[in-house]
Amino acid sequence: MAKTAVDGGGLPAGEDELKKELERTVNSIVEDDDYSLEAIDRAMQCLCALEDLKLNPNPPHEFVCPLSHQLMNDPVVLASGRTYDRPFIQKWLKDGHRTCPETKQVLSNTILTPNHLVREIISLWCQKHRIELPGPSPDKDQDIIKNTDRDHLNSLLETLSSGNVPEQKKAAKQVRVLTKLIPSLRAVFRESSDAVTKLLNPLSSGNVNYHPDLQEDLITTVLNISIHDSNKKVVAENPVVIPLLIESLKFGTIETRSNSAAALFTLSAVDTNKHIIVKAGALKPLINLLDEGQPSAMKDAASAIFNLSVVHENKGKAVSEGIIKVIMKKITDRILIDELLAILALLSSHHKAIEEMGELGAVSCLLSIIKEDTSDHNKENCIAILYTVCYNDRTKLKEIWKEESTNGTIANLARSGTSRAKRKADGILERLDRYFSRVHTT
Repeated sequence: MAKTAVDGGGLPAGEDELKKELERTVNSIVEDDDYSLEAIDRAMQCLCALEDLKLNPNPPHEFVCPLSHQLMNDPVVLASGRTYDRPFIQKWLKDGHRTCPETKQVLSNTILTPNHLVREIISLWCQKHRIELPGPSPDKDQDIIKNTDRDHLNSLLETLSSGNVPEQKKAAKQVRVLTKLIPSLRAVFRESSDAVTKLLNPLSSGNVNYHPDLQEDLITTVLNISIHDSNKKVVAENPVVIPLLIESLKFGTIETRSNSAAALFTLSAVDTNKHIIVKAGALKPLINLLDEGQPSAMKDAASAIFNLSVVHENKGKAVSEGIIKVIMKKITDRILIDELLAILALLSSHHKAIEEMGELGAVSCLLSIIKEDTSDHNKENCIAILYTVCYNDRTKLKEIWKEESTNGTIANLARSGTSRAKRKADGILERLDRYFSRVHTT
């Protein structure tokens, strides 16, 4: 009987695959009188691997946090719809990220919603495999504030409210550090009605442009305290905050401008704040910041513009302030594509946005991104925008049809894209077929 070849490579990772490999190897030993020692070793390796899996089972992929690569203890849902373990996604957000780690889409808010279903399924899996699952991680922002820390912060706020400039600069730097390193202290600004006013008093006194380091520390502190969900409404509704953020957005250092944009993004997680921010005139300076091309500041500006444009009436204001022209220039140069396509897709429901996209060559640009880009999410946004263009501007159908006749870009996406991309691509193809079949038969 011919000798059966046994693969000497690495073992399969999953339990089912290991069992199949063991079965193949044992069969080769049983059926072949001239079986090799390597086959016996292979069978032993499979048995040991199965034993290890039984004692230390690998959790299903859905139970593992994409950030920690560990079993989730406290699964929460991000605005993108993806689930993460709370402490790891909290760190991601507190590090200043404004996008979903997996999809890269700009987040409409930073609210974390407990995923009770996934938590329950993980718990049942752990019981089955006799694994102890720790309880949910406490939210550090909810920690009890130490009296000494509270007193120290209040003392610094008093200095900011009534001290001279050198004292205010020193106090501002300390408050910035404290509100970053001790998240629980952010709650003080919700508890005290005048804490935010005291914090920003140096800027309200006409010192905005004369002391850029003081301005930078205070605006960064506003960003720090705005991360606390319970502060968002209190901070935004204080009459001095939004105007000072907008002024700092126009005239501060690049870090101040970037942090002003980030603070506006964070505050705009609350719907009522979106109206306050846009009414105060934030969109134009945010668009200007996006246009200027400083990488870190551009991301913060894009995130804020996306959030503010979720409200329908704000879309028209963003378009009238020139956002489409800026976005088209950036994505044509392949700058910040993920974030800007997300904004463009959001704005494509506004008829004036569609008109401007057509005038600025959006069709060819979006089709080229679909061909070049490897991101499924970017392709989804491109085809979603093109779908809207097709149904609102017939003059662009011919341009799409010519490109499709040559390259079959949309047909390729209809075959290999995500489910959402396939639906949109199929819709465009049906419309092209219907329209041009009719044209050729008349």
